Amino acid sequence: AVDTACSSSLVAVHLAAQAIRRGECDLALAGGVNLILSPRSTRLVRETRSLSPDGLCKAFDARANGFTRGEGGGMLVLKRLDQALSDGDRVLAVLHGSALNQDGRSSGFTAPNVLAQMSLLEAALADAGLTAADIGYIETHGTGTSLGDPIEMEAIIAALAGKNAGAPLHIGAVKTNIGHLEAAAG
Repeated sequence: AVDTACSSSLVAVHLAAQAIRRGECDLALAGGVNLILSPRSTRLVRETRSLSPDGLCKAFDARANGFTRGEGGGMLVLKRLDQALSDGDRVLAVLHGSALNQDGRSSGFTAPNVLAQMSLLEAALADAGLTAADIGYIETHGTGTSLGDPIEMEAIIAALAGKNAGAPLHIGAVKTNIGHLEAAAG
């Protein structure tokens, strides 16, 4: 079990991929789930003042006023690519690299740190052996908050869009459609 708040499922995938690369296992299951089973958790989240008062998540929108809570889960089966192909598995995606960091100082618990986010994006590219020009789409955290979304976008522009030789970089935020899955958000 991994508990790093809304990065929990991404951290689980990172740890699983590391274990496979190190030969600690041949196959790993990694994912996350979020179920809202108690009104207490909603009260606690409400205290952060980051919930949308109208119940709509409007990521990267001038009208952004917070996120909505969502329920859901996701699970990935990870294997080395050569092993998956040899086993005849249907390969839906290839994870070229990943990275973790700590957000460092910011103005509060729900406020990202732009320098830490830039560093994380650059570390993930380096781990994957890719450049900013190799990235055509990024799925963002995109919570729909007037504080967090601009900081996240600033980091993406600095680390990717500003270094990709003018290639298109598409940006998405599934939270706008399904809400914030918290521990399963990754």
